[in-house]
Amino acid sequence: MQTALGSVTVLTMATLNRVMVVELALPAMLPGFLVGLHYAMQVLRPRLGYGSDIGGRRSPWIIGGMALHATGGALAAVATAWMATHLFLGIALAVVAFVMIGVGVSAAGTSLLVLLAKRTEPSRRSAAASIAYIMMVTGFIATSAAAGQALDPFSGTRLVVVSSTISVIAMIFTLIGVWNIEGTGANGKRVVETEPPKSTFREELIAILREPQARRFAIFIFISMLAYSSQDLILEPFAGAVFSMTPGQTTKLAGFQHAGALIGMTLVPLLNWLIPVWRLRTTPWIVGGSVASAFALLNIAAAAMVGPGWPLRASMMLLGVTNGVFAIAAIGAMMNLVGAGHRNREGTRMGVWGASQAVSFGIGGFLGTLASDATRHLLPSLSLSYALVFAAEAGLFLVAASLALWVGKPLAGNTPTEQAAVLPASQKA
Repeated sequence: MQTALGSVTVLTMATLNRVMVVELALPAMLPGFLVGLHYAMQVLRPRLGYGSDIGGRRSPWIIGGMALHATGGALAAVATAWMATHLFLGIALAVVAFVMIGVGVSAAGTSLLVLLAKRTEPSRRSAAASIAYIMMVTGFIATSAAAGQALDPFSGTRLVVVSSTISVIAMIFTLIGVWNIEGTGANGKRVVETEPPKSTFREELIAILREPQARRFAIFIFISMLAYSSQDLILEPFAGAVFSMTPGQTTKLAGFQHAGALIGMTLVPLLNWLIPVWRLRTTPWIVGGSVASAFALLNIAAAAMVGPGWPLRASMMLLGVTNGVFAIAAIGAMMNLVGAGHRNREGTRMGVWGASQAVSFGIGGFLGTLASDATRHLLPSLSLSYALVFAAEAGLFLVAASLALWVGKPLAGNTPTEQAAVLPASQKA
């Protein structure tokens, strides 16, 4: 299912973006607005997670969310093709499509992570998170390669056919992935995993936000994802402007970063397997990943000052490795914490953190580009402007590291489950 999710996402967020800006010569603000709209819709994650809590089952929400996501992806391709001849109709359809994409990924992604967390032993959750996100990146890579071949020579019709085909394949993958995963009882009826919550969504949301650990973790997720996402939209322009790389060269450079991320994602469960005592030590992994990511960004800042003589590919791979370690550790902690506190709130709790992540991603991408533009106008040196922005992003990762230590502190009145979810093994009773 993660592979399917990644397949549809990479086309809507990358390929359609390029087609609008390059082939259709439309302002970059348009795809930027549409991607931002998709993130904005993810504030619905807590409500959608509550819906899965009420039903007591996750697979219907995964299937329904993926159906909405895949349909939105196909409609986004239709909308992009329409823009060539009916601009305003195409934009109107694109707005509808990206709303569907945002709601669909919220419903499917939230319930998938809850199901994964509830069905995985605590000692194996970092490995489960790694597998899930490696499969998503696999979807990115495989779809980019296949669609890249199928889209040449480019036409609007070909774009719609390729996108629709990928959406259908993604839906088939999803149906296979969740088939009977929640099982049936001896009487043949569907098994309801937990009793539904008795209170309303508003009451559930307020109760979760009053939980100190959940509130702390939401703040940590917001700040850490701000640091994680603010670099995304400026790395390739930086390589082009400072290192005089062509678009093809910067695309290959991004490949080094993705390869590094895969290495980092694999490193966490591998070391946990080799050293069993590390398996539940989520806080040191998060802090270490955050500090290492800060170091990697300072390394990129140094590259900006030195210029073409710097080994930029190695620096980008290092950034990918450190970001991969941090991301998997954070997702592992999220999966550990989702069942902490009161039962029957798993979907709502995961939704709160997912919404915090999505809003932070949207803001982070905008702030990264804003800071880049501002420093370029205020400073005489292009290299210095990029170096300052990357250094500021490194500072955000250090703030995230301190917040991770704050989240990991035991709280008076915590249940053993809550403390076990985040504390290093040496601090557990």
